[in-house]
Amino acid sequence: MGEAGILFADVNALGGLVFLGALVAISIVGVAVFGGQEAARRRIRGRVGRIRDRWMGGDDEESVARLKRTVTDSGIPTLDKLIKRVVPPPAQLRQRLVRTGRRITLGEYVLSNLLLGAITATAVTAYFSVSAAVATPIGIVVGVGLPYLVVGSMARRRMTRFLKLFPDAIDLIVRGLKSGLPVTESITIVGQELDEPVGGEFRRIGDAMKIGQPLEEALWDAAGRIPLTDFQFFVIGLAVQKETGGNLAETLQNLSNVLRSRRQMKMKVRSMSSEARASAYIIGALPFILGVIIYMMNPDYSLMLFEDPRGQFLVGAGLTWLVIGAAVMAKMVRFEI
Repeated sequence: MGEAGILFADVNALGGLVFLGALVAISIVGVAVFGGQEAARRRIRGRVGRIRDRWMGGDDEESVARLKRTVTDSGIPTLDKLIKRVVPPPAQLRQRLVRTGRRITLGEYVLSNLLLGAITATAVTAYFSVSAAVATPIGIVVGVGLPYLVVGSMARRRMTRFLKLFPDAIDLIVRGLKSGLPVTESITIVGQELDEPVGGEFRRIGDAMKIGQPLEEALWDAAGRIPLTDFQFFVIGLAVQKETGGNLAETLQNLSNVLRSRRQMKMKVRSMSSEARASAYIIGALPFILGVIIYMMNPDYSLMLFEDPRGQFLVGAGLTWLVIGAAVMAKMVRFEI
């Protein structure tokens, strides 16, 4: 018994050391994979923000404060207080929900977080017979993470559709300018002729101009809803042309050609990296497929891997390195164009 206890302690100590090493490795890989891209995006957002402040001017602090006092996220006063006190940057979350193109309020989003977390914690407690101290963190992770991922996926799909149709919108504006129409009228025509999401965003710009909002302000408001560098280039081009003059049709035509060339390059890169992505999917799915096959052939043999502490340690280590490999392969086949 004494030797078994010493062996078990050694396994736990080794497991702790490997866990810490894997955590450090995941952190380093995460910084290497996503740090460079995020830094580049921050630099672009900073430059665009400075240009926007130059053209739009600063916000009136009194009007901003008055607006903050009148914002309500739901019809439930208690939930509104919870959102203001607990939810981190509510303005960014509202903007994130707007980018989905759906009428989802922040109150509905937070309510879905709470309900999903409570249901998950209750289900884990009931079906797996674990304590509340274990079920509560699981419910929090699922309740917060799953809606966040769903909203992010909806926004990405909408932005992808926008990029696909945006060059057509620019071409339509160019044809309107060449035929003698003003740019405001051309933007209104884009909103009437093109499908969502491009048509809807340009309709919102046209509606804002109809009630007296200047074109630059309407465009910068749209740029806040559409966090795409291509659209921000479009907004900057219109703003600069208004002050300095020049051939706006030629400028927009060049922008349309650049956008189409970038899209073609992205499709070419995706085609050339298809083999690597297929290999990544196969390698990532292979351990799970083999695990299911072994369990179907000999359940007792495979369950030892999850019941024995040494097996649990090996499963955790394997999943950790699988995540690291997937992150590295994702970085290898992803390029900023």
